[in-house]
Amino acid sequence: MTALPFSQALDVVTQALRAGVSGHPVAGIESLERLRKSRAPAAELTGRRGADPGIPHPRRTESTVLSSAPSSLPKAPVVARVPVVADVAPGFHSLDALREAVSVCVKCPHLMASRTTTVFGIGNPRADLMFVGEAPGAEEDRAGEPFVGESGVLLTKMIVAMGFSRQEVYIANVLKCRPDMPSGASDNRRPTAREMAACLPYLREQIRFIAPKVIVATGAVAMEGLFGETGPIGKIRGRWHDFSGTPVMATYHPAYLLQSGTLSNKRKVWEDLLQVLERLNLPVSEKQRGFFLPKS
Repeated sequence: MTALPFSQALDVVTQALRAGVSGHPVAGIESLERLRKSRAPAAELTGRRGADPGIPHPRRTESTVLSSAPSSLPKAPVVARVPVVADVAPGFHSLDALREAVSVCVKCPHLMASRTTTVFGIGNPRADLMFVGEAPGAEEDRAGEPFVGESGVLLTKMIVAMGFSRQEVYIANVLKCRPDMPSGASDNRRPTAREMAACLPYLREQIRFIAPKVIVATGAVAMEGLFGETGPIGKIRGRWHDFSGTPVMATYHPAYLLQSGTLSNKRKVWEDLLQVLERLNLPVSEKQRGFFLPKS
């Protein structure tokens, strides 16, 4: 049997969905129409890369953890990696096409059923600096934007203290849907390893398009989503890690500072961010270096 081209095969499936099976209507035609408009098969994109330099070439996929800041030190492998669900093929032709695919994602039916909307990301799509959190909370689920609650207010203050505006950086989460909670529950739950592994291909594509010079991972769950089991955040923060060629600085989540916002903890986070500024080759003023130091 001769294989049909992608577009022709998609037409056949679309027609079948319109007609229904055994007389029963079948849902999903809208998703296929969006797919037709927003996405080309990975093989076709791969064939165009050699002729079209405008299509980014994917980075290597191996993710490792660096033992310390200097690049000369040996790389240590991640302690344990979460198996990545490989049914989201790379090859989206734009960040908007990726956003559209995320908006109709059904990989986690329980999250699809409970979400108000997907929370893709926000900010400058060509940002040098990217922040990655773990998952949307209730407020983010309603707004469709990451880090909009109290943690978001604090994160924005941190960004401004670094000399950026919120619009100049890019902010995203490992998970694009709020982890489901019982009806009426106002708190949030930790995403599971399986949920994060299912969503990681989307984050990889985001990073590929944005191509940040540095990523800041806020909290242990964000680091787990990126690398697998990496250990307590207190032991892995303040060191450089490598995610498919992009340096990653791990630090405490803003929510942790809201609960344990001692001067010492604030200073630890700020020292992590100072390293980020230096990695970006940005000037650091004496005033900035003195933030959250004990008064003499």
